[in-house]
Amino acid sequence: MAELETRELEYFVAVAEELHFGRAAARLAIAQPALSKAIRRLESRLGVKLLERSSRHVAPTSAGEALLHHGRHALNAVGAAAEKARRAGDHQAHLRLVIKPGGDANLLSGILASYAGRPDARQVDILFGGATDRADHVRDGRADVALLYTPFDDLTGLDHETLTVEGRVAILPPGHRLASRSEVTLADLARETLPRWKGVRWTGVPGAGTGPEVTDAAEALQMIRLGRTVAMLPRSLARPLHPDLVYRPVSDAPDSALVLGWSQDDRRRMVASFVAAAVDAAGAA
Repeated sequence: MAELETRELEYFVAVAEELHFGRAAARLAIAQPALSKAIRRLESRLGVKLLERSSRHVAPTSAGEALLHHGRHALNAVGAAAEKARRAGDHQAHLRLVIKPGGDANLLSGILASYAGRPDARQVDILFGGATDRADHVRDGRADVALLYTPFDDLTGLDHETLTVEGRVAILPPGHRLASRSEVTLADLARETLPRWKGVRWTGVPGAGTGPEVTDAAEALQMIRLGRTVAMLPRSLARPLHPDLVYRPVSDAPDSALVLGWSQDDRRRMVASFVAAAVDAAGAA
């Protein structure tokens, strides 16, 4: 008999995230006494205490923290398996592509046209993701393919094809000490404050100070215009060029690549066909 059932895991994750049995019970649409009983039963079966409880406080123990971390992944995997099974059996399913707004290096129109010309083409639904969650859309089944940037996006569990490789540029406010140069280096930028991209723990420039948190390039450009930060972006993400800002190549920054990613275990014809069309379109651009 399995030590964990999916429903019990859902119950525990809800309590550990809400840190309150009442809120967790409301979220799960069950009675609070039933939820408390289920958590006690789970602790008894595992032989460890998962939650510290008092009349005013609920907090996971070290064992609870471990179960929360792995439990979230397990529930995501179960949900992804069900979604992928449904879509594998749906022969009229649309293909879902997730992108970051403006994050296609001007290739998307050509890719869609190339795919539409194939005899097995499906309708393509475009989904918009954030700075760091697009690969998760593919891993959990919300999307079939994603346009991603390396080395920024985590490609764990994904296969990918490189569509284009490009350099990176520093974006500076007018009058900045580096604005008069024809190019800058990572060492130059290490003396600056760079934005914190939401969900990313590094700025891309070793030693640089961390500035305001931003979720996309548009927010970063606004902060640069205000003189709060400078930024380093793949060249295509810095377009269209804003007339009030200065753009300088970063001569020693590693190149970034726009890649098309899909799940390693996805062998569906419609995904393979889209990948082939995207590679053809990128090669012709």
